[in-house]
Amino acid sequence: MLRFAANLSLMYAELPFLDRFGAAAADGFRCVECQFPYGEPAEVIAQRLAEHDLKQVLINAPPGGAGERGLAALPGREAEFRRSIVEQALRYAHVLRCPRVHVMAGTVPDGADRNACRDTLLRNLDWAARQAAAEGVTLLLEPLNPRDAPGYFYSCQAEAHAVVAALGAPNVAVQFDLYHCQVGEGDVAMKLREWLPSGRVGHLQIAGVPERHEPDVGELHYPYLFALIDSLGWREPIGAEYRPRAGTSAGLGWFTPYKEASP
Repeated sequence: MLRFAANLSLMYAELPFLDRFGAAAADGFRCVECQFPYGEPAEVIAQRLAEHDLKQVLINAPPGGAGERGLAALPGREAEFRRSIVEQALRYAHVLRCPRVHVMAGTVPDGADRNACRDTLLRNLDWAARQAAAEGVTLLLEPLNPRDAPGYFYSCQAEAHAVVAALGAPNVAVQFDLYHCQVGEGDVAMKLREWLPSGRVGHLQIAGVPERHEPDVGELHYPYLFALIDSLGWREPIGAEYRPRAGTSAGLGWFTPYKEASP
């Protein structure tokens, strides 16, 4: 039976961030994730997790400056990237007992040398993977579709998997977001069949397409995809990273069959 994690950056946005933990627990979630938790002290978030018997399964590393989407593939930003990993991402992961950190590659500037960006990415990830291994943390690379994130370093599953394969670090994997995959390249079911058995997928996320609302709305038929994911042996929590249409709790009909399956 599949398990799900509420993404508290997008879900329960009608509430202050720290109140979203209790709301998710009240709705039957036992796992949560979020994008950037750095606006609240890690110790305060950890207290909310403990109060509501929740497990934090994913956070993002800091994205850089305003409007940026990460630093890992940007030449000249290496020192800033390393500080953000050690001083923020891994420190928060440690306090929250969070086993996964999404490391964002960044938007490639017009005219930039993509080979130089790839070399920078590999060097940064090699360094970061060694730091993360000491904390028992897996680093994740997520392809982002070009409609929502134009110019992002990788936009398809094969590109991110090629980076993971080239790196060869056991604690670096791909974050497979079905929404981004459908918008960016389509053929989601076949890509699940191709990549889940590879052992290089470290996290799954879902949302409806094209508006990124609840998974029971839009062009993706999630009952079929859920059954496929289950048949492929996926047993980790799946992140529900979507923007509710009209109140989070009111739109959780899709989640009802899975409440008892949450740990």
